Amino acid sequence: MNPIVSRLPILVLSPHSRCNCRCLMCDIWKSAESIEIGAEELERHVAGIEGMGVEWVVLTGGDPLMHSDLFRLCAVLKRRAIRVTMLTTGLLLDRHASAIAANIDDVIVSLDGPAEMHNRIRRVAGAFEKLAMGVRSLRAVRPDFPITARCTVQRLNHSALCATVAEAHNLRLNGISFLAADMTSTAFNRPLGWSAERQAQVGLDHEQIARLEAEIESIVMAGECGQFVAESPEKLRRIVRHFRAHLGESEPVAPLCNAPWVSAVVEADGTVRPCFFQRSIGRIDARTSLADVINGAEAVAFREELDVALNPICRRCVCSLNWRGN
Repeated sequence: MNPIVSRLPILVLSPHSRCNCRCLMCDIWKSAESIEIGAEELERHVAGIEGMGVEWVVLTGGDPLMHSDLFRLCAVLKRRAIRVTMLTTGLLLDRHASAIAANIDDVIVSLDGPAEMHNRIRRVAGAFEKLAMGVRSLRAVRPDFPITARCTVQRLNHSALCATVAEAHNLRLNGISFLAADMTSTAFNRPLGWSAERQAQVGLDHEQIARLEAEIESIVMAGECGQFVAESPEKLRRIVRHFRAHLGESEPVAPLCNAPWVSAVVEADGTVRPCFFQRSIGRIDARTSLADVINGAEAVAFREELDVALNPICRRCVCSLNWRGN
């Protein structure tokens, strides 16, 4: 593929650096810094964002709803007819339901299992109850507002995927997606990676993998794949292979992915990455635009050298993107 990117349809933006949950499978909540992208700062970069052909901004975190002025950021994007999706823990949905309905196109909430399991994984008392209340509030403001869930599969919920799908139905969500927990990268505020002991707290053993496989096959047999469950049967089964590869039972295999050519991740401090898991390729600031970074020498060299099938980070990727556009 061409190392020069002329169009970047997807931009993943972390408007705020902190999180309001304490999940075992993520270390973002451990950050002592509270950094956010201001509306004025985003305005300075919006011409460059438009110039790169960005049509979809995904707000991630941490939790974007912890931002002090999130909806001004959204307004900057919406004025340019850019689709805005928000990933959130759901704890603050109720408080901001009206503003979300007015300024955001769709929401993806974290759902890690039925109520008790979700709360145990999030390590926040009443997390599920707050999420459910927020969904109800958002539906009350706008009944047709699209709300889906994302579940990170790991040791504490591997045996409850079917129950999690059922809970998503009970919450009247529009769907749910699953991805395996990342255990080996330096993403999510883990600059030194995880020790083997910490990886084992999130990963699965042989018996647990067998149980996970049974759960996935039950979802497949129920005919939910590609419907209420976003993933195809093959994508769901890849989660099983991910955990098997982590135990050394098979070789890790990279998914089809073109993320570094069609998207970028911009963190709250301006750091730009080709995806969540790969190293930084630069930083936007008062003098450096998104285009300057995306087609800068470091980014071009990265794409020239990247062989997704052979790259060790790509081979253990849990969150691939294979964008084909319209």
